[in-house]
Amino acid sequence: MARRPTLTATWDRFVASDPGLLRLTAGVRTVAAIGLALGVLALIGTDVTHMVAGAMAAMVATFAIREKTVRGQAATLALGLPTALVAMTLGALLHSLVVIGDAFFVALIFGAVYSRRFGDRGTALGLIGFQVYFVSLFVNASVGQLPVLFGTLAISFACSAMARFALVPETPQRVLGRLRDAFRARLAQLVDAQTQLLDAPPGDLDDVLDDLRSRTARLHETALMIQGRLEDGTRDDAAASLIQRRVADAEVAAERLGMLLLTARSAERADTLTLHLPGAPVPATGKLLHAEDESTRLLRRDLGALRLMVARPAEANRGTAVAHVRNRLLGYRDEECIPPGTTLAVQDVFRGIGEAARAVLGLRLALDGPQDESDDSPATTRSREEFDAEDVSITSTEKDEPDEPAGFQRPTTRAAFQVAVGSSLAIVGGEFLSSQRWYWAVLTCWVVFLNTASTGEIVVKGYRRLLGTVLGVVAGVALAGAVGHHTWLAFVLVLVCVFAMFFTAPLSYALMSFFVTAMLGLLYTLLNTYSLDVLVLRIEETALGAACGIIAAMLVLPVRTDRRTDEQLAAVLERLGEVVEGAVEQLSGGPAVDLLDKARDLDTALDELRAATQPLTHPITPLRERRQTARYLVALLETSAYHARSLAATAELVPYSKRIGADPRLARAAQRIDHNIDVLVAHVNETEEGGRVESGASITAMLETDGLGMPAANTVTFRVLRHLQRLDEGITGLARPLGVPVGPRA
Repeated sequence: MARRPTLTATWDRFVASDPGLLRLTAGVRTVAAIGLALGVLALIGTDVTHMVAGAMAAMVATFAIREKTVRGQAATLALGLPTALVAMTLGALLHSLVVIGDAFFVALIFGAVYSRRFGDRGTALGLIGFQVYFVSLFVNASVGQLPVLFGTLAISFACSAMARFALVPETPQRVLGRLRDAFRARLAQLVDAQTQLLDAPPGDLDDVLDDLRSRTARLHETALMIQGRLEDGTRDDAAASLIQRRVADAEVAAERLGMLLLTARSAERADTLTLHLPGAPVPATGKLLHAEDESTRLLRRDLGALRLMVARPAEANRGTAVAHVRNRLLGYRDEECIPPGTTLAVQDVFRGIGEAARAVLGLRLALDGPQDESDDSPATTRSREEFDAEDVSITSTEKDEPDEPAGFQRPTTRAAFQVAVGSSLAIVGGEFLSSQRWYWAVLTCWVVFLNTASTGEIVVKGYRRLLGTVLGVVAGVALAGAVGHHTWLAFVLVLVCVFAMFFTAPLSYALMSFFVTAMLGLLYTLLNTYSLDVLVLRIEETALGAACGIIAAMLVLPVRTDRRTDEQLAAVLERLGEVVEGAVEQLSGGPAVDLLDKARDLDTALDELRAATQPLTHPITPLRERRQTARYLVALLETSAYHARSLAATAELVPYSKRIGADPRLARAAQRIDHNIDVLVAHVNETEEGGRVESGASITAMLETDGLGMPAANTVTFRVLRHLQRLDEGITGLARPLGVPVGPRA
């Protein structure tokens, strides 16, 4: 029994490191499919060459399918088998027809990439067709082998279905449930980091802040993953909206608590940018919180209690002790319950703990259902009543589908032409290097185009693949020497590499490429074609394929990195403006709109901007000043997005809480923000020249001098104005790195 908390904590850390256990299940499912296929093929006496083909086909049939529903997965798998049979047949028929075979391979690559425009099913079928054709080249398939290969493919797809639907089943509801557990685990980790911030000496603040930034970003990542699974993982749209709101509340409350703690540690109010800009200077510390202070002791106790509320399973929440902790934390939402004799900044932290406890309670109610109310305090009862009122109001809304570009502007069409040209170059160059292994260059050219949208992204991906390949060759030499002629030991190590490949794929493309190359060394050993020259040739073909992909991206319908980042930057600013405008309108008494959906659209656009700026922020980028500017822009936008999410979450409460009143000055305060966003968007899109970002007195100063007076501190209206103030500062701060003039309104 003494080990149970340790085992539970270890499992919680693992759940937090792999949200939804998506990487674990992908690796286990693929290994199970390959293991089953190898077992069946061995039982019927299949030779090693066809066992290798079956293992590769089982892997493709498993990882290619990305649809979320079980029915969709089954339909795609059923269509994938005839697609694989056709690809294998054509590979065998064209094996000796070099020119025709190469031309067809290029056409197949074009179709496989173009099919991505038809969603997950089109992407999967295109991937299966390409990869199985590649398998036919790898095992030198011939017409005489087709009957055996057809049976091998059928067995491989059947084993993939068995692994997917029986051994390692996955339903949208199950995945969503695991993602919710990961959100709780990461929320608990964030509270741990905030507790460390409370006690950290000044010399350790840099490391603590890095940890705090990392855990805040990971919590946000999990919230976005939950958002992507709500439609298929919940019973109806109302349930999806409820979970979305509760997750957003918890995320905003947790991030705000971190800011309040940082402010309590600082000589003045901390800048939100500190939590989003890596390497940001540590705020100047004022009077440090000492471990022996009563206020610090209470804060440490209550942060521990908050973590208990987050991490403790619902079935373990029975009893008066847990209810007492919950009631105490929720009581901080009332001014009279704030511990006396503390500074205003520390009092704000207690209020933040109270709001975070309320958000955690709402999350519990949404995810675990009704709970025991017998020991509720008046503060807890009030919170439950607020949730009941909000739940009744939740309605589903239909989202407008964005307009898709047409013709050569469509990403799939452009990528199809680019990869076709790059593959043609790779075939020609690969034939010069090796008439037997030229297809490795084509494969590299293919993969560097997957999930990339600009020339810079292709360059970075090609570099990572080449790095992983070089290191994988070293590992392949060592593994091949260790395996020798032990066939089943080689197959076991192949399975280990496959698992590692899928488990590490979302974390590091270079690491995934390392395991792919190490696996190939083992496969060549099984096929009795292994040699050091083959693995060196693998490096050469990989470098050639990456170079051909880069050349094609630069010459054929190119999308420059600057253009891509400008498009994403404009999209983020537009989404930001929509959230701020909608929130302020609703806070001022306007009609209710689905602000959380708008906020998630903003988060999605911001994630796409981060991906688009990776070539600019990657360590291999030689322009250091440009790299720092890109990081600063993204950090400013992340800061602005945090304040916009906070506004949206607050505005969602307006119709249901008498404690929040509409202030007519909010609309006036937002006018400058809207104007400045419009100026920045026009500048980025190059649709208007001569615009000027408006500066001048801060929003707080303007409200203080308008004759109506500032709202009382610690009110929701005051908090809203604070968020608007920070948004105003963030938007104005974007002007300088973007080269937009700043000045008073003309």
